[in-house]
This record gives sequence, C-alpha cells and structure tokens, in this order.
Amino acid sequence: MADAQKANDLSAAERRNLIAQMVLERGKVYLTDLVEQFQITETSIRRDLIILETNGQLKRVYGGAVSVSGSSRSHSFTEKMRLNNNAKQRIGKAAAEMIKPHDVVLFDSGTTTLQIVKQIPADLRLSTSITMVTNSVPVSQEVLAWPSPNLIVLGGIYLPDYQATAGPQTLDQLQGLAADLAFLGADGLTIEGGATTADILMAEVDRLMAERSRKTVLVADSSKLGRIGFVPIKPISAFQMLLTDTDAPADIVEAIRSQGVEVILV
Repeated sequence: MADAQKANDLSAAERRNLIAQMVLERGKVYLTDLVEQFQITETSIRRDLIILETNGQLKRVYGGAVSVSGSSRSHSFTEKMRLNNNAKQRIGKAAAEMIKPHDVVLFDSGTTTLQIVKQIPADLRLSTSITMVTNSVPVSQEVLAWPSPNLIVLGGIYLPDYQATAGPQTLDQLQGLAADLAFLGADGLTIEGGATTADILMAEVDRLMAERSRKTVLVADSSKLGRIGFVPIKPISAFQMLLTDTDAPADIVEAIRSQGVEVILV
C-alpha cells in the first residue's frame, strides 16, 4: 500500500522521468509492469510512452518500449545526465567538499560522479593537490581541461553505453593502486540486494574500486533507492557513507543507517 501511495504521489513528469531511466538501464520495459508499478491506467502509460518516443528517449514496441537503437547507444550517458540533474548536482557538491589535499581519489563511470568532479574547488585542481583515477571518459575530459591535472586514466574495453572502460586490463591496473577515497554510483540500492548495476563488467570495476580504497562513498539520487539492478556490486555494509537527496524514502534511509552506514541527505 505504501509503494502504491508513493507511485500515486508522482507527477506525470516525474513518472516519465523514471520510465526513461528504466529504459536506459534495462533496455526494455513492459506495459503491464509499468501499470502495476505506477498504479495508473494502461491508457496513461501509453500516453507517457508516446511522449517519450516523441522526445527520442525510447521506441515503442508491442507490449512496452525499448531503448532507441543505433546511435542512441552513444547518447545514453547524456540522457542519464539529464535525469534528476538537480539532485545529482547537490550530491556532487557535497561529495566534492569531502576531498582533501593529497588525497588519491577513485571515480567510477556514473553520471553523479561526474558532477563531483565538476565541483571540485580550484585549489585542489593543481597537479600537486590530488591524484585522480578513473575509467570514465567524461570524467577524464572534464579533468583534462584543468591547468595541470594529476590524472590516471584506466585502460580496457570501451563500453559506449557508459562511456567508460572495463574488463581485465582495467582490473589489473586497479589492483596496483591504493586510494583514500572511492566515489561509486549505482543503478539500484536495496537493503537485501545492496548496490547494483546493469552491467557485469562495470560491476567488477566498482567492486574492485571499493576494495582498493580506505573509504568508499556511494553517491545515488533518491530514485535509485528501493530499486534492484541486474548485477550486485557490494552489500550496503561495504560502504562507509551514502550521499543521496532529501527525497530518499525515510524507511530505507533508516534501514541503511541501522547497518552502520552514514547517510547524508542534501
């Protein structure tokens, strides 16, 4: 009943935002599942899918919708950047304030971790201040615009959907590193399943980043809480901190805190 009430509290724009995110992460959504999840009529869901298709965010098929084929693969990261962007910016600012001089910091390929990098203050952008390690092309491009960055870019297999590298080469390079901080994103976060993502290779990278860091911070906007992704990354107890926004469900936040994880709402 509580989940149904939360679904009914969503505006049409918020609901379409969530549907677009689900298509990006899963590749396909089913009409019957959307009706059940959002507790609205099939007609309303069809209207949502028509609007999202008109905006180029998905393609309608019999029984549901799929991600747009072809060139959309290279744009999926850009699409994710637009989802819940205000919350991601607030999370990014709070995370950037945690970074201290001389830190070695790992950043995964998430859109929220990119917001962290965008908001790192000027005094930490000098080559002698911090060392940054990432498998993310957008993060690398952002840092390379700094005056003299100290940046390590992890090689490996390039995954267009994530604009990032993964695979054996990426893991080998990570094994030789030790970091002060790791900032990781997630496609879903539940008490039972922990942090999850949609890709096996990306899960491997995130898992090892957490293991190679003294402190691991999960950065995830509130839409990810209560959702389960395809591949587990780590249980909740493996993270020292969760940074999320103030729309996070109170019951999930309290359950996470009960596992010894610091939760900061921004």
